[in-house]
Amino acid sequence: MRIVTFLHRNQPTVGLIKGDAVVPIPGMSIFDLISAGTRSLTELSKQKHANVLLKNVNLLAPIHAPRRNIMCLGKNYADHAKEMSQDGQGKPPEFPMFFSKATTTINAPYGDIPFDANVSTNIDWEAELVVIIGKRGKNISQADAMNYVFGYTVINDVTARDMQKNHGQFFKGKSLDGCCPMGPWIVTADEIPDPHNLYVRCRVNGVTKQDGHTKDLIYKIPAILESLSRGMTLEPGDVIATGTPSGVGAGRTPPEWLKPGDVVECEVEGIGTIKNKVANSG
Repeated sequence: MRIVTFLHRNQPTVGLIKGDAVVPIPGMSIFDLISAGTRSLTELSKQKHANVLLKNVNLLAPIHAPRRNIMCLGKNYADHAKEMSQDGQGKPPEFPMFFSKATTTINAPYGDIPFDANVSTNIDWEAELVVIIGKRGKNISQADAMNYVFGYTVINDVTARDMQKNHGQFFKGKSLDGCCPMGPWIVTADEIPDPHNLYVRCRVNGVTKQDGHTKDLIYKIPAILESLSRGMTLEPGDVIATGTPSGVGAGRTPPEWLKPGDVVECEVEGIGTIKNKVANSG
């Protein structure tokens, strides 16, 4: 099933997609719905609410106000690790490389990406498969990890590369407002038989820049959840981005950066495509 958050009567509202329509689920937050589990979704979809045509709704990020920072994997594709190294021979990380993006980065699946030349002009794209946690867990084993996955969505991990370099860490360069478009919906885990068998693509102005595949993830989802949950509790609704494949702007010769007017599409096979225009905000 596909789950959206959209503006309904001027309020963020959770909805379930049914054909070409959205079934609103008023009175429940996205976190309530996730905590209730996938078994509840069929019954919720039968509720007697006036459906809204999907083409007519204003979609927000499915988790438009996350409770915690977005948790991310760095250099989780070997070719991306290489392109981001100075010598082009970058070794994959010995352990999963975790960083986070601030909650204020969250943007709608079709919202504008803010661009302020006074902040950064080295704005880069990163298409990623995202895991949404479905239940509370700590010290999760790899064997049990997939039972903690509620579903999947797509993000563009928009990055200010100069800030990333200047500050010597990832958080600041990854955390500019509006620099995490997400969506267009959450697809529940039962509809994705193998999340490690999906194409991940990014297009800028219609030109393919990234054309990767989740089979090439260095650390697969069970390993990610085992490592991340060691001594640290994961909560329903946590957002975990699994990393980006090669083809980012910083890895090109010469580097390529996003500029106002550019249109970026990030797609994960079987889940969906987000499409965002870069727009002046300064």
